[in-house]
Amino acid sequence: MVEPVSVRQLKDRDVYRLRAEQARAEADVATLENVRDRCLRAEAAWMEMAARADRTEKMRADLAAAKAASLAESAEA
Repeated sequence: MVEPVSVRQLKDRDVYRLRAEQARAEADVATLENVRDRCLRAEAAWMEMAARADRTEKMRADLAAAKAASLAESAEA
């Protein structure tokens, strides 16, 4: 089982990864095939959300860097 961590200290992508780990752990102990399949689908969905959060964070950082560079250029001019 995943140890409880204060969710406020985590970024969304970290929460999504924790949920994916939890779903995988549940799948590993599931005795019914349909329950195992449901848990594996949940794991895949949480991992996709984590990947999307990673892309979003990178895009925001890139945009912030571009904006800072643009402001620096206009300040020099």
